[in-house]
Amino acid sequence: MVRSPDGAGAVAEARQRFFAGDELPDGLVAAPILRSWLRCAERGLHAGDPVKVEPLTGSELRELQERNDLLRQLSRPEIGVLRSEAKLTDSVVIITDAHGIVLDAVGSVEFAGQASEVALRPGVAWGETSTGTNAIGTALFERRPIAVHGAEHFFEPHRMLTCAAAPIFDPRGRLAGVLNMSGHASAEHMHALGLVRLAVEQVEHRFFSRGFANGTVLRFHRDQDLLGTPREGILVFEDGKLVAGNRRGMKLMNLDRGAFKRVTVGQLFVQPEALISGEELRSHSGEVFAVDRSEARASAVRGFVPPDVALQPYFVPETLVALGRAVRLADGGVPLLIQGETGTGKEVFVRELHRLCARRGKPFVAINCAALPEALIEAELFGYDEGAFTGAKRQGQKGLIRQAEGGILFLDEIGDMPIGLQSRMLRALQDREVTPLGGGKAYAVDFLPVSATHQPLKALVEAGKFRADLYFRLAQYMVELPPLRAVPKKTEMLKALWKQAGGEARGVTLSPEAEAQLIGYGWPGNFRQLAGMLRALLALAEPGEMLSVAALPPEIRDPPVPERGTQPGTLDALAEDSMRRALEANGGNISRAARSLGIDRSTLYRRVMWKTGDSPSRH
Repeated sequence: MVRSPDGAGAVAEARQRFFAGDELPDGLVAAPILRSWLRCAERGLHAGDPVKVEPLTGSELRELQERNDLLRQLSRPEIGVLRSEAKLTDSVVIITDAHGIVLDAVGSVEFAGQASEVALRPGVAWGETSTGTNAIGTALFERRPIAVHGAEHFFEPHRMLTCAAAPIFDPRGRLAGVLNMSGHASAEHMHALGLVRLAVEQVEHRFFSRGFANGTVLRFHRDQDLLGTPREGILVFEDGKLVAGNRRGMKLMNLDRGAFKRVTVGQLFVQPEALISGEELRSHSGEVFAVDRSEARASAVRGFVPPDVALQPYFVPETLVALGRAVRLADGGVPLLIQGETGTGKEVFVRELHRLCARRGKPFVAINCAALPEALIEAELFGYDEGAFTGAKRQGQKGLIRQAEGGILFLDEIGDMPIGLQSRMLRALQDREVTPLGGGKAYAVDFLPVSATHQPLKALVEAGKFRADLYFRLAQYMVELPPLRAVPKKTEMLKALWKQAGGEARGVTLSPEAEAQLIGYGWPGNFRQLAGMLRALLALAEPGEMLSVAALPPEIRDPPVPERGTQPGTLDALAEDSMRRALEANGGNISRAARSLGIDRSTLYRRVMWKTGDSPSRH
């Protein structure tokens, strides 16, 4: 208990001095009690006045109890345990809402009757503003467990009580309510505060069993044996940011609740991916923790787990943002459609999605709908039974959809799926069942369909070449990957791809002019074309050589200049339009326009100025 060092006599002396307006010597009454008395006096409360309470009506109380139903449910086991103790010590156990209004009171029937005389009953507010210094109201204000005994209560009628209370915080650090135990002041309740604190710890621990379907609940401790107990630390991450935690978890990481939504997993742990990977979890201070990863999801660290090294150049910031959203949607079972031009890395994106999502330990089955022969695609997708058709395997075949059980089925170039097959695919998505060719038995399947296409799928629907109902099944969320020409900071991306290809390791470099030429090229094949061309350059280069523009392939070294009247909508026309707009924005200054586009001024001059015969500023 928080008690004055000299017992009841010291408290009586403190009350006398306090209400006489005298200054109190240090230690005469516990500091939290004195602070509460001062707050009560500042509010104009008078200790001798009758306590004014306005209990809720029956309907108001029932409504309040319904609003706090979760708190009451989570507290029920602890209240049941404390109720037995309360009957033995002639006490009552009370649960209040976040404002100190009593929701339920159980325990000694005899004492409950006496307690009701001082309004210690459901529907009454026990905050400090209405009932002065008391364990419930003062615990709420101080935001800490506290005991208030006899004369430590502000109002005279409450001197009959001894109360022990502890605030209950929800996982996000918000006050949810108070658990309190009250009895006769004439009896000693030595263990009341300890019992209440332990009970509150259990309730707060139970809060983390629900409400975090889209996040990762990290359970950890220095001691492996404490995992799974209310003494374990708990932190919750969503999109890489800390959003919730229990008191022990926050204390283990030296955090307060101001860290919520500000601190990232990368700021707490040396290797954030250890939350999901099974590696050693170590804080930046060097502490190593035992971890329960049963509720870990990749969504916790997706913003901080970098793509595979081989994929990094493809993942510009906008793509990383899209990847983070895609992981969250995949974890929610939402089918995705990835659109982008040829070579923009659609399959790379989907494989990275599989690596980070909750289905990462399950199969990844990729199907190129444009590459499978139309006569075989149905059998490849749905499988077949023995003897289904001439040439079929004796034992039949499972089919690619069933092979993707529990994982991701990647339907690449979905726009090329034959219209006749689309109805069967739609049925499989709707029924989550697959019936092999030649068989009557249907097999239940669980897979996440992720589709990709370089074609404008919505336009195919409007043209009657793709089923609208299948489109809406597959494209519940669409990700658009940018073409290479739209990627900012092309110089950084080019250097990363060159390093990945092995240029840095071999000491082969690109001259500034060659780099500028590569950056200025339109790249209709996007990343795939650029990466392939860099590998070819490196294969032909001598160790330590600097490659000039002359080393580039002819179509890149000297691309054809489109004639006046270029067909609108082509890559050349789009590039030319971008260049003209950059020139206009920079007052015709070629150098500034070229810098804004990230290309060499000679490229801009050749592509636009020579063609038109204009003579803008050269500087």
